Amino acid sequence: MKALFDKISVASSKIITRTYSTSFSIGIHCLSKRLHEPIYNIYGFVRLADEIVDSFHDYDKKVLLAEFRESTYQAIERRISLNPVLNSFQKVVHEYNIDQSLIDCFLDSMEMDLSMQGHSVESYSKYILGSAQVVGLMCLRVFTEGNDAMYHKLTPAAMKLGAAFQKVNFLRDLKDDNTLLGRIYFPGIDLVRFTENEKKKIEAEIDADFKEALEGIRQLPATARFGVYTAYVYYRELFNKIRITPPSGIMNKRIRIPDYQKMNLLAYSYVKHCLKII
Repeated sequence: MKALFDKISVASSKIITRTYSTSFSIGIHCLSKRLHEPIYNIYGFVRLADEIVDSFHDYDKKVLLAEFRESTYQAIERRISLNPVLNSFQKVVHEYNIDQSLIDCFLDSMEMDLSMQGHSVESYSKYILGSAQVVGLMCLRVFTEGNDAMYHKLTPAAMKLGAAFQKVNFLRDLKDDNTLLGRIYFPGIDLVRFTENEKKKIEAEIDADFKEALEGIRQLPATARFGVYTAYVYYRELFNKIRITPPSGIMNKRIRIPDYQKMNLLAYSYVKHCLKII
């Protein structure tokens, strides 16, 4: 029965999520239970594409990504794939009416990682849109559960949240992205002479994204609000740690939140959620 294969497919996406990201796993766990499966399915798809361009160095990434793109389109058209992750992703695409343009935009950004080592202002904005903002919109389709008016109303805030998360990742991973992957995402930055002023300019941009995103989180349905807020609190804390770290510190170590502190942040988020003071 295909139902059994579908169950295995969702389990595969769930394993990928829990293996690669404890922070997002915690956030998903805080969503209403009926939202767990579709968000796992989206994350599994996004993570697999990201791994192609970031990790499979001994293989032809361009060929692998092209095959992944084609397999994604086939899975959506046929409503089945022998790739469990794509099988689970096509399910959420159809159930929540995720627009094909969002998927195309995401895959285009992954393709940019194959050739671009530095970004202009224009290409940086395009990359943020594809790698993060449209992923936020895929999740928003799930969170709003068919309410088109709410989806369109919260679209700008969802995009800002995705952008904030991605930019925090870029700051945290400046050293590894440059030394291991040869990439610099922030336009006009010279990592040899990365200054406090340049860092503060990036931080001001992220801070503005977070503030606008929070207004949208407050307006999410109760089924999604706590989970998204928990992820927001975690990333906000990571951002705060980065802010107090000098540029030289960022270039010498990867800033992270210990697991015990993540649990404390979860408790903090839960109390604020229960008291309705988000």
